Amino acid sequence: MSDSIMHQQDGFIVLEPNKQEFLTYEELLEKLKNILSDRQDDLPRELQNIKFLESQAKYLMENFCDLEMGPDTYLQWYVVRLEK
Repeated sequence: MSDSIMHQQDGFIVLEPNKQEFLTYEELLEKLKNILSDRQDDLPRELQNIKFLESQAKYLMENFCDLEMGPDTYLQWYVVRLEK
């Protein structure tokens, strides 16, 4: 059985070119929804069969740690736990 701490997070470090920020789960979810809403005609293959925007963003956030934004440009996110 997996350790429950593996599924806990206090937030995410989000890296973009020339920028990094700390976001909560809800803030990162909203950011990904905004990005994906503009890319519905060009979704990553893993998201193409998921109908709803919120479901796409949750799947992306919980199963991957990056999203290609353009040639050699990525958005990356990493879980942060502030306490042991």
